[in-house]
Amino acid sequence: MTDPVSTSTRLPESNSSAGVPAAVLDPPEQVASAPPPSGVELWMHRFSVFLFVLISAVAGVLLIILPWTPEWTDNYLLLTFPSLRSVVSNGFFRGICSGLGLLDIWIGFWEALHYHEQQ
Repeated sequence: MTDPVSTSTRLPESNSSAGVPAAVLDPPEQVASAPPPSGVELWMHRFSVFLFVLISAVAGVLLIILPWTPEWTDNYLLLTFPSLRSVVSNGFFRGICSGLGLLDIWIGFWEALHYHEQQ
């Protein structure tokens, strides 16, 4: 009762399990990592995150406050389109705009809290 396939003709078993390539299962030390960012790249990334948070916060505050002011419905664009003015002055539409403002603020601050530098 010998094995019909000899040990010399067997294919080597891979490290992959369930179709995952062996490179994914290797320890992080063996995987080539990206070089650390230079000082200029790091400060540009910091500045872009700061700018994103600032713009998100300002746009969010405007979207929360502006729909409830008279300027929201009494502007030149809406005076020429009375049907659009009735939609924009609806409380439900104003609430949606304020909700988007809250969402915008939340996204900006979430980015700021989850910011990490690659080292």
